[in-house]
Amino acid sequence: MADIRRFFKEAAMQVGAGGSAGFVEVCIMHPLDLVKTRLQMQNSKPGDPNHYSGVFDCMRKMQRTEGFFSLWKGILPPILAETPKRAVKFLTFEQYKKFFMFGSPTPTPLTFSLAGLGAGVTEAILVNPFEVVKVTLQANRSKVQYTPSTWAVTKEIVREHGLGSRGLNKGVTATIGRNGCFNAVYFGFYHSVKGILPEMEDPVHEFLRKVGIGFVSGTLGSLFNLPFDVAKSRIQGPQPVPGQIKYKGTLATIVIVYREEGWRALYKGLVPKVMRLGPGGAIMLVVYDYVYHMLQVRFPD
Repeated sequence: MADIRRFFKEAAMQVGAGGSAGFVEVCIMHPLDLVKTRLQMQNSKPGDPNHYSGVFDCMRKMQRTEGFFSLWKGILPPILAETPKRAVKFLTFEQYKKFFMFGSPTPTPLTFSLAGLGAGVTEAILVNPFEVVKVTLQANRSKVQYTPSTWAVTKEIVREHGLGSRGLNKGVTATIGRNGCFNAVYFGFYHSVKGILPEMEDPVHEFLRKVGIGFVSGTLGSLFNLPFDVAKSRIQGPQPVPGQIKYKGTLATIVIVYREEGWRALYKGLVPKVMRLGPGGAIMLVVYDYVYHMLQVRFPD
């Protein structure tokens, strides 16, 4: 009975800390996620008035034509999704970690990576419908006051395409590839390196140590999973020709982008993604660690 109570107590703290980490991260970093999506979806050429030449050009044009708050378009689905998503991520990571110990007394780098992969696949399946709605909202170029609401977009997607692979679960395999790959690298690197580098006695230095490791973890995860992210944006976003589906399967989309636009196109949105998930990864892991520690102190055994 005591073991069951301890399990649920730890799970509740992991959910609380993970949810807090996700909420803080998405509120701060959402504009860069939006810019990343816009850059990944565009296949226009320089000189086109709707072409974005980079992160700051995209932000400048959006503010001028769509309004300042357009940088937070589509934030409601992530807010609704990120808290439970991050809660699920950290909760399932801890459970997968126990499963992938393979009899070892202590977790290995492989344990952390496999647990991260499992957590990423799990969260991807749960969060994909929110991703479809978010990308649809982010692709809308009208002024903020004329942008349809999250609920209106959701109803339209369900009414026209249903809940399946053309509707709210469009691009789910790309989301699984993106999240699984990212979390395998993210958790594998963070926990392995955190265990190697000694803790600092000075709280400021210890904070900076965790931020630094989290930043590198998020950056490396972004570099490895970006082709899946580009495929996801192309599949879930508006098709080049209305009424014709060009981007379908994940690998097929990656091949199409590579053939038509070159390998660099598979890394579109790299700068805003790293700008977001580098510090975002640091924010998330540091917030998680500190909130979890606070809950342990507040609710001792």
